[in-house]
Amino acid sequence: MRTQVVLRQERKFLLTADQALRCERDLAPFTRPDIYNVPGGYRVRSLYFDTFLDKDYWDKAGGYPTRRKMRLRSYHPDSGYAQLEMKQKEGKDQRKRSLSLERDEAEAVARGDFACLIQSKDPFAAECYGVLTTEGYLPKVVIEYRRTAYTLPTNSIRITFDRDIRATGSDLDLFAREFTGTPLLPDFHVILEVKYNHFLPTFLRDALRVTDESESAASKYAMGRVGKTVI
Repeated sequence: MRTQVVLRQERKFLLTADQALRCERDLAPFTRPDIYNVPGGYRVRSLYFDTFLDKDYWDKAGGYPTRRKMRLRSYHPDSGYAQLEMKQKEGKDQRKRSLSLERDEAEAVARGDFACLIQSKDPFAAECYGVLTTEGYLPKVVIEYRRTAYTLPTNSIRITFDRDIRATGSDLDLFAREFTGTPLLPDFHVILEVKYNHFLPTFLRDALRVTDESESAASKYAMGRVGKTVI
């Protein structure tokens, strides 16, 4: 098990397909394509957990400044590992900690068996075990989408375009060969996420000007639970 920690600000935008294409074109001179980019976007699939009473969902719906999401993330059905992630909103900052799990460990966690976490010597694994067990977390929904990402070393900037976002609450197999989730947005909509430390340089703000009137609190998890964006 291995832990990674990321602390940054995050802005989200709901774009049309045309807006997204223009935005990608305008960003090209300043950013580098992610090494995992493929035509149409690479696959991201996440299994989200929540408490019996859906505390994390209602904290998001209520716009609370401090809130949390727990998820297990994979990038391919044949992958030998997955990432257990705790994402925490702390005012303007987003803190994301990730724990790499072997596939058998990830499959156990996906079933609600968290014992492998307490067996680890990693402090974050122990924290996840405490949160998941004492607060009664259960697997709730699987969300999959296609992502195209761009990076810039300045202020650890990462810009992502997420398309074909789908969800299912009936088949919670993170490693399923086929995914038959229900689309959450019309085909012509894209979620843009801009993640950075400290501030965005002026030249990037200009490149993102197409988004000026469309900033949103779009949450894929919330959309997957109720079929609509929670603002």
